[in-house]
Amino acid sequence: MLVKAVSTNQTLAEVGEFSLIRAITSDLPAHPSVQIGPGDDAAALSVEGPVITSVDVLVEGVHFRKDWSEAADVGRKAVAVNVADIEAMGGRAVGIVVGFSAPAETPLSWALDFAAGLRAECANAGVALLGGDVTRARDITVSVTAIGVTDGLPLVRRDGARPGDVVALVGRTGWAAAGLAVLGRGFRSPRAAVEAQRVPQVPYGEGAVAAAAGATSMIDISDGLLADLGHVATSSGVTIQLRTAAFDIPDPLQAVAAATGSDPYALILTGGEDHALAATFGSAEHVPHGWRVIGSVTERGQDEPPVLVDGAAWEGTPGFDHFRGGRR
Repeated sequence: MLVKAVSTNQTLAEVGEFSLIRAITSDLPAHPSVQIGPGDDAAALSVEGPVITSVDVLVEGVHFRKDWSEAADVGRKAVAVNVADIEAMGGRAVGIVVGFSAPAETPLSWALDFAAGLRAECANAGVALLGGDVTRARDITVSVTAIGVTDGLPLVRRDGARPGDVVALVGRTGWAAAGLAVLGRGFRSPRAAVEAQRVPQVPYGEGAVAAAAGATSMIDISDGLLADLGHVATSSGVTIQLRTAAFDIPDPLQAVAAATGSDPYALILTGGEDHALAATFGSAEHVPHGWRVIGSVTERGQDEPPVLVDGAAWEGTPGFDHFRGGRR
C-alpha cells in the first residue's frame, strides 16, 4: 500500500498531498459496480434502480479521541456509521467517497493506519472505496459519503409505521454508551464495551432482509433508541410502545451501570453509536430471523409523547443532540 519513496516516520507536511493520496489509493481491490475509481476527477458507478446516498462527518474531539481510539478504529467507524444509514433504507451500499482533513504535523503513519481501517471495514461491508479528497485542517475531520442501491427491493422510509405493527430490533444498543462512560472515567474495561465505542458492529445485510420481509419503516440507531424511534413515530404520526422486558441486560452493561451508579436501561434505551437497526413490521410473523420484537405501534393519543416505555413517558434525555448535548 505504501509507496517506497515515503517513510511512515514523516509528517503529512513532509510527504505532501499527492504522495499521501497515492499511498492511500494504491492497489485498491476491484469492485463489479465501479467503472472509474480513484485517479480521475470523479468516480463512476454502474448501478440499476434508485440510488441511495448518505453523508456523515467525524470530528476529532466530538466523535473520537486519539487517546481512546487507534487510527484504524476511526477508519472503520467512518465506514460503518455511513453504511448503516444505507442499510436503514433497505439498501445495499456499493461505494464510499472520503474527505480527510488533518493538521500538517499529523504523522503519516496515523493517516495510513486510518486508511487501513477504511479498507478493512469496506471489506466487511462489501463496499468499494471510490476516492475522495485530502486537505489541511486544525483538527482531524473525516467526511464520508456512502452510495447504495436497492437491488429491486422497496425503499424503507421512516414514515411508514402503522397502528398494529410490531417494533423489532437487530444489533446491539447501549454498548457504545457503556464504553464511553468508562473511557470518560479513565478506564479501559469492560473491554467489550470499550471496543464497541471505538468501532460499532453494524448488522450488515439486515436492512435488505427487513425490506424483503416487508418492513413498513426502519431507522439506524445512532443517537439512541428512544430518540431515533421518536423520529419514526413523529414521521408516521403514531406512538411507539416499548417494553423493557424485551431487553436482556448483558453482563458488561450491568457492570458499567453498577460502577457508574446509572440505570442499565438508560444505556440500552438512550445510548447512541451502536448503529443497530430498528424496524416496524405488519405482524410478529413478518419479523425476520435474528430480529427481536421490542414493542408495538399504536395510534397517537392527544398530547402523548412519540415513544412510551412500559406505558409511560421516559424520564430523562432520550438520546444525543449535537447542539444540545445529552448522552452520546
